[in-house]
Amino acid sequence: MSSKFNPALSSLRIAIVTPSAVTRRTGNRHTAARWRRFLREAGHDARVHGRWDGKPVDLLLALHARKSYEAIRAFRDAFPDRPLVLALTGTDLYRDIRVDSKAQEALRLATRLIVLQDRGADELAPELQGKVHVVYQSAPPLTVRQRLPGRAVCVIGHLREEKDPFRAALALSHIPPTAPIHVVQLGAALAPEFARRARALMDREPRYRWIGELPRPKARRTLAASWLMVVSSHMEGGANVIAEAVMSGVPVLASRVPGNVGMLGEDYPGYFPVGDEKALAALLTRADTDPTFYEALRAACAARQPLFLPEREMGALLAAVSSAADPALPPPH
Repeated sequence: MSSKFNPALSSLRIAIVTPSAVTRRTGNRHTAARWRRFLREAGHDARVHGRWDGKPVDLLLALHARKSYEAIRAFRDAFPDRPLVLALTGTDLYRDIRVDSKAQEALRLATRLIVLQDRGADELAPELQGKVHVVYQSAPPLTVRQRLPGRAVCVIGHLREEKDPFRAALALSHIPPTAPIHVVQLGAALAPEFARRARALMDREPRYRWIGELPRPKARRTLAASWLMVVSSHMEGGANVIAEAVMSGVPVLASRVPGNVGMLGEDYPGYFPVGDEKALAALLTRADTDPTFYEALRAACAARQPLFLPEREMGALLAAVSSAADPALPPPH
């Protein structure tokens, strides 16, 4: 088999590499599985790997610049002329590519780059802009018949530092105890100290409940049954839980970081400063007591729904793959 890629091939053998362990329910893992399905529906032979096994493929699609670097470097050494698409995560865009030489080299080695919201390209050097495709992650619409009792605020994501996972729970101390607001947190603790802190918070705050990791369908139903969702991260590449909330009709309160702004829009009314539980508490209280504000959040989220349709994500992903396979096709960004 020639090392030179043939862009005339209509069906490509594609290796999707994600650094997440196969058994761990991470955002990257779910993204890889969804993209595999889209690529297979388009007629490609796409398979997900924790690491590239070295077998010849027509195209490598890697998630995460730093963590997938070894696969990226090995593929480029083995097949210097074949297309390589790199999808950039939040830790890539807002930390690693600034300080990590391997992440920086991965950007150079990629034929095309994917960012998950339209503010992502702002973090890239001018010479990389011509490689960029924006692929918003999607979620199918979901509604439920029965809501969770009271004002249930859902927080979804594994407990780790980048997510600032306890900001919503800490906000409860600034909300009157008579308010019906309570926080339901879903996600595994990725380090023992996070589990200890979650249990300590539950001990002193009866309105906070950490459930832990749930199967994805059940987590999605819990979100859809909630009154609001909070995304409090220090950094986000483009949180799929925002798409899931928007497509479920659940308004979002989010930290004002570029990844969240890229998902919800510059003028979205539900932002709070990173790490500021008092500001978050004020927004939660306003949503509880001011129906006009709550409806404004709902309307703003509804206006973003077209961005998060599965058919839009599939089309954008296929455009990135086609552009990488045939350099004569320009990226749409």
